[in-house]
Amino acid sequence: MARYLIDANLPRYFSPWSGPDYVFAHDMGDGWSDTDAWDYALRHGLIIVSKDADFTNRALFDVTGPKVIHMRLGNLRMRDFHVAVANRWAEICATCDASRLVAVYRDRIEVID
Repeated sequence: MARYLIDANLPRYFSPWSGPDYVFAHDMGDGWSDTDAWDYALRHGLIIVSKDADFTNRALFDVTGPKVIHMRLGNLRMRDFHVAVANRWAEICATCDASRLVAVYRDRIEVID
């Protein structure tokens, strides 16, 4: 069963995000809005993984919504993004298990409960 919804603004072909734990907004259709993603994640108990600050803003005001992992890494080459996330993905997941909102930066992980 899936645990994570990977937003359309993140790479689809990324080895840590392969397997049955991951669903991709790309697969849901072109017209999928942030609200559609939010509602889908809420209905299916998924954690949203996104670079989009809109999900963080919404999570701050809607404590009943899905958990969010906000990738705040700035503009990176795809190779650099892969290295930055792959090396810390297990830590990010563990942090999210205990928190509602996780912000991932190049040099740290911040938690907002």
